[in-house]
Amino acid sequence: MKKNPIIALAGNPNCGKSTIFNALTGGNQHVGNWPGKTVEKKVGKLKLGDMEINVVDLPGTYSLSAYSIEEKIARDFIVQEKPDAVISVVDASNLERNLYLTLQLLEMNVPVIVVLNMMDVAEQKQLQFDDQRLSRSLESTVVRTIARDEVGIDHLKTELSKVLKYNASVKEPFGIDYGKEIEKEIQKLDNVLAEQAESDSVIPTRWLAIKLLEDDEDLTRQVSQYRKWGEIKVKLNESQDALQAKLGEVADTLTADQRYTWIHRLVMATVRQPDGQSISTSDKIDRIVTHRLFGIPFFLLLMWVVFKVTTDVAGPFLDWFDFVISTPITNWTVAVVGWLGLSGTWFESLLVDGVIAGVGGVLVFVPVLMALYLCLGILEDSGYMARAAFVMDRLMSLFGLHGKSFLPMVVGFGCTVPALYATRTLENENDRILTGLLVPFMSCGARLPVYVLFATIFFPDQAGTVIFSLYILGILVAVLLGILLKNTLFKGKENTPFIMELPPYRKPTFKSIWFQMWERTKSFVNKAWTIILASSVVIWFLLAIPVQGNGTFTNTEVADSAFAGASQLMVPALNPTGFGSWEAGGSLITGFIAKEVVVGTMAQVYDVEEVEEEAAQATTFWQDLGDVGTSFVGATIDTLKAVPGIFGISFGEGEEEEENLVLYQAVRENFETSSNGHGALASFGFMVFVLLYTPCMVAIAAEKQELGAKWMWVSIIGQLVIAWLAAVLVFQGGLLLGIG
Repeated sequence: MKKNPIIALAGNPNCGKSTIFNALTGGNQHVGNWPGKTVEKKVGKLKLGDMEINVVDLPGTYSLSAYSIEEKIARDFIVQEKPDAVISVVDASNLERNLYLTLQLLEMNVPVIVVLNMMDVAEQKQLQFDDQRLSRSLESTVVRTIARDEVGIDHLKTELSKVLKYNASVKEPFGIDYGKEIEKEIQKLDNVLAEQAESDSVIPTRWLAIKLLEDDEDLTRQVSQYRKWGEIKVKLNESQDALQAKLGEVADTLTADQRYTWIHRLVMATVRQPDGQSISTSDKIDRIVTHRLFGIPFFLLLMWVVFKVTTDVAGPFLDWFDFVISTPITNWTVAVVGWLGLSGTWFESLLVDGVIAGVGGVLVFVPVLMALYLCLGILEDSGYMARAAFVMDRLMSLFGLHGKSFLPMVVGFGCTVPALYATRTLENENDRILTGLLVPFMSCGARLPVYVLFATIFFPDQAGTVIFSLYILGILVAVLLGILLKNTLFKGKENTPFIMELPPYRKPTFKSIWFQMWERTKSFVNKAWTIILASSVVIWFLLAIPVQGNGTFTNTEVADSAFAGASQLMVPALNPTGFGSWEAGGSLITGFIAKEVVVGTMAQVYDVEEVEEEAAQATTFWQDLGDVGTSFVGATIDTLKAVPGIFGISFGEGEEEEENLVLYQAVRENFETSSNGHGALASFGFMVFVLLYTPCMVAIAAEKQELGAKWMWVSIIGQLVIAWLAAVLVFQGGLLLGIG
C-alpha cells in the first residue's frame, strides 16, 4: 500500500457523492481544474489513524463509456492513476439505475466499497435490503449512509481502513456472465490483447476487450498505438461482425442489455419492495410545481421571493458593511500613514482613494450576495432546482430550443464561465454554439452589486421587484434571440430528447447550505482581492494623471484626469441612453474586466470628497469598534423589520431613513443631470445595459476556447449592440410614454 493512499469517489449525479466527500474531508480540501480540462476537480485529505489519504471527488456520471468529458475524466483517472480504492456512492432508493456505474467500476479491477446512500429516502419507500447477499454478489463491502446527516460516515471510514490495509489489490478480476456468444468473443479478444498489449499497459485486458467490442472510440485510439494493432484490429472486426450476425445487435447494445439484466436479477434478490405502490410526497409536490400550466408561474413567483429576500433582508446590512470598510479601515490606514510621515502623499492616495475605495466599494455588497447564495443553496439542496430546469425545458422546447440549453443557463445565474463550459453536455454542435451565445445574457452574480446600488438609489421601495425584472429580462432576451438564431444561422439538425433525473425532495441541512454559501462568497471575495484590486490601482493611476488643466500627479481634478479623458470618448454614443456622462462611460469600460468593477470604479470616481473628509477625521480603534457595534445592532433591527415587509405586511408607516452616503448622492445627481431630470429612467437603462453587454474578460476567454474566435467576436460585438439598443429603447421609449 502507498504511503499516502488515493481513493476516488464515484457516483451518479444527485446521489450525495459530494456530500460524502465533504463529510470525509471537512474543510481540508481544495478546488481546481483537471489537467487540460475545464471541469472542476475537488481533492481533499482524510486522516485515518496513521494514514493520510488523498480523496478525489470524480465528476458525477451515469457510466464510464466516455461519451462526455466527465465520463472520460472519471474513467481515465481510474485506469491511469490506479486508486487504492473507489467508493461507489449509490442512491439506495434508485438502486437498479445506480448499480450500472458500480458494475462498470468493478469490471475495471479496482477495490470498490459500495455506499448505499439516502437510506432515509429508501426507508420512506419501505425498501428492505439484504446487505450480506448484495455484498457477496458484488464481491465488495456494502455500507449504509445518510450523508446529509453524517449517519454511517464513521462506519464508512472503518471499512475504508480495512480495505486499504488488507485488500490493496483484487485477487480475481470481477466479471459477469455476458452469455455464451458474447463471452466467446470477449475471450478471443482478451487472449489477443494479453499476447500483444504493450508491456507497460495498466489496462485490464478483459475490460479492454469489452470496451473495444463496444466500439469505444477513445480506447480504440489508445490501442491503435500498440505495435501489433493491425492483428488486433482484424480480430476485433471479426468478433463484432460475428455478434452482429448471430445476435442481430451491435456489441454495445448487447453488453448494456446483459448488465441491466444482471443488475435487475440482483436487485430482485436483495431488495424487498412493498406490495402496493403508493404515491410519494415528492410526486404529490411535483404535481403542482412541475404542472404544465402552474409550473412556470410557480418558478417565477419563487424567483421573485428570492430577490425580495435578497434586497429587503440583506439591504439594511449594506450600510453596516460600508461603515465597517469605509470608516474604520480608512481612518486606521490614514493614521498609520500619518505615523509613517507620508500624509498627503501619492502613497496615501493610492491606499485610500485606490485600494480601499475600489475594493471596499465592491465588498460592501457581500451581505447581498450571501443572501442570494443562501436562497439558491436552499433551492438546490431541497431538490427544486432540478424541477426548475425541467419546467423551463418545456417552455424552451416550444420555442425550438434544446431543453438541455437551460441547464447551462441556470449555471449562468451564478457565473458565466462554468455555464459556458456546461454547454459541452449538448451533442449537436449548432445547439452548443447557440447556447454558448445565449448564456451571457443570464445575469451572473457579479452584476448584482450594480443592480443593488442603482435600485437602492432610484427605486428604494421597489428594489426587489426591479432586480427581479432584470433577471427575467435576461431570460426573455436570450429566448427571443435564440428563436431568431435558431431559424436563421442555426437551422438544421433536430433536437434530441431531453432526459433528466428529478431527485426526491429533501430537507435542506444547515451544514450543506452554509458550505455552498461560504464557497461561493469566498470565490467572490478572492476575485475582489485579485482582479478588482488590480483594476482599482490602474483606475487610481489613470485618475491621478492630468491630461488637461493645471493639476499634478498628486493633485489632479477628476474631470481633468486621463481616465476622464478616455471615458469622454464614449459620451456621444451614450447620450441617447440618458446616461451620457464620462463617469458612467468609464465605469462601463472597466466593467469589461469584471462586472463588479463597475461599482468599484464609481466608488473611486464619485466618492473622492467623502474619502478626503473621512481621512481628515481619523478616530481611535476603540471608538470605531464601538461605532461598528452600534451600527450592527441598528442594521439587525432594520432587517427584522424588513422581513414582514417582503410579503406586504407592515407594522406601521415609520420614517424613511435619510440616505447620506456621498456616493449615492453623487450617482443620483450625475444621472439626473445627464438625463435632464429623468434619472430613474436613465438608471434603469444603465442596469439593462450592464445586464446585456459583453461579459468579463475571463468569460470572453472561455467563449474563445469553447466556441472559437469567430463566435467570440460575434458575441462581443452582438452583445454591445443589443445592450445599446435596449438602453436607448428603455430611455427614449420611456420619454415617449411619459414614464420617469
